[in-house]
Amino acid sequence: PCGAEGWAQDAVPPGAAFVAAASYRGPGNNDTRSNKALPILLWWSGSLFPHFPGDTERIDCPRGSCLVTRSRRAARHRRTKALIFYGTDFRAYEAPLPRLPHQTWALFHEESPMNNYVLSHLPGIQLFNYTATFRRESDYPLSLQWLPGAGYLRGPAVPLAEKDAWRRRGYAPVLYMQSHCDVPSDRDRFVRELMKYIQVDSYGKCLHNRELPSERLRDTSTATTEDSEFMTFIARYKFHLALENAICDDYMTEKLWRPMHLGAVPVYRGSPAVRDWMPNNLSIILIDDFDSPQELAKYLDFLDKNGEEYLKYLEYKNVGGIKNQFLLESLERREWGVNDMTLPNYLNGFECFICDRENTRIKEEQEHKKSRGKIPAPRPRIAQFKHMGCPMPTPGFGSVEDLSEGDSWKEMWLQDYWQSLDQGEALTAMIHRNESHQGRFWDYMHEIFLKRTRQH
Repeated sequence: PCGAEGWAQDAVPPGAAFVAAASYRGPGNNDTRSNKALPILLWWSGSLFPHFPGDTERIDCPRGSCLVTRSRRAARHRRTKALIFYGTDFRAYEAPLPRLPHQTWALFHEESPMNNYVLSHLPGIQLFNYTATFRRESDYPLSLQWLPGAGYLRGPAVPLAEKDAWRRRGYAPVLYMQSHCDVPSDRDRFVRELMKYIQVDSYGKCLHNRELPSERLRDTSTATTEDSEFMTFIARYKFHLALENAICDDYMTEKLWRPMHLGAVPVYRGSPAVRDWMPNNLSIILIDDFDSPQELAKYLDFLDKNGEEYLKYLEYKNVGGIKNQFLLESLERREWGVNDMTLPNYLNGFECFICDRENTRIKEEQEHKKSRGKIPAPRPRIAQFKHMGCPMPTPGFGSVEDLSEGDSWKEMWLQDYWQSLDQGEALTAMIHRNESHQGRFWDYMHEIFLKRTRQH
């Protein structure tokens, strides 16, 4: 979120925003060990991370210090206690083997589940000991990564009279702005159906039916930042179609928060648990509350013609309008900031989270050794399904049975989802058998494929 994501595109890897940033040393501690005595954390995804200028940096965290590096030469070092993987870059067939018993694996993955469905299956997520994902159940949750704070939601809305004047000029009640087509949530199929029943202005590459009024607004760099001219233009719409590119609990992006900031009511499909995070009980319209796109269109048309009813959806902007204590407490509790240089970012925070856990583990292992087994050894932490687990993609409208044989969405995303399960199982089997050769991955995949075809 330090680099705003565009309306027209889905999330760009945030690493780019951090590469040149000054390194964060941590809150500090009284750890007197020299660098040569510190545990090492290795960012395996070196192309994007870490976010400090050199190859290696000392970080001073609340419970102790660590060295953080991107140099893979440290991979087999006895002091290298944790490998950190960036989820979008994690490939089962490139995982470092053999997996060393003294090392934990940590996963940082705030991006869409579509970027790597391996992590949505139990064999995939259980490869990791620590997690930072968009799911609130992960070890270091990033659920509100696109929401700078409660004040962002309170920003003023365009007056209703101005929105109605916009409508009289021929603009639609509903805005759609998307240039990333053919995604797992299959949003375009839904929007195409909705367009049969209500006017929708679509400016992106997907279902494009209207041009932005000026060259400046058409410039993609304008559309991918919170440019004031661009924001003023889109804020005049009453409703924004806010459909995430993939469906998973707590996966919520700027597609949801930005229209709320602007005071345009999101018509939302994404996290099935989105209501838990909403400022009050009436702030977004959930697509899945309606039996059909036609029913949804009827309701949007009703609100378009009844200003008093429409304005109920913007009451959260009034003083005291944010009633949801869970939302307010979650924002208060998180230790990192969004676009706030006075606070650590979530990458630094997760590094310190792992550093502290690894320093604790080292102490517990030393006590176990000293006691000659009287004090039990620390039990390994293993990530659970709910740290990421996302459901199988489903069509944006209708059912899988309704889709034709050559449907490109069906061929791409269902195959990707199930093949990812096989990849997680193949890597798990390789680790259990202490394999040291990555090249054997596809033999394991073939073995799993044959086993499954025999079962069927």
